[in-house]
Amino acid sequence: MINEQIRDKEVRLIGENGEQLGIFSAREAQKMADDANLDLVKIAPNAKPPVCKIIDYGKFKYEQVRKEKDAKKKQKTVELKEIRLSPNIDTNDLNTKMNAARKFLSKGNRVKVTLRFRGREMAHMNQSKHILDDLAEQLSDVAVVEKAPKVEGRSIGMVLAEKK
Repeated sequence: MINEQIRDKEVRLIGENGEQLGIFSAREAQKMADDANLDLVKIAPNAKPPVCKIIDYGKFKYEQVRKEKDAKKKQKTVELKEIRLSPNIDTNDLNTKMNAARKFLSKGNRVKVTLRFRGREMAHMNQSKHILDDLAEQLSDVAVVEKAPKVEGRSIGMVLAEKK
């Protein structure tokens, strides 16, 4: 709320340089802001009494938008990368997939490892679970199992996250 929108009886007033001026009626505070050719802006509406500041509202709004943009830039989104394996994977292929997973984890992403079964491979799901366990054990220096291996239809999936 700015200027005439402020309907409170009393407000705690902060000057344009950040110094506390004390508690004034809303009219007096508005008059002081008008004398300085600035706006009266309600900063903390939930305080008792509400806190108002004498500032240039356009500049205040601009600074707020800039702070929000900077905060958004500094956010890091964590992606979920997927690595697909088959039950009859060879050791060298498994090592290649493991290196890819290691690279994803080092960049801060989470990795979903999926062991996919086709046709008759479905009958031997339990014997192939050791592939995921071995992979998790190999990556235990950089990763921790976030979600244990679980059967999901025609596949078994597990999620690994970077060790902290």
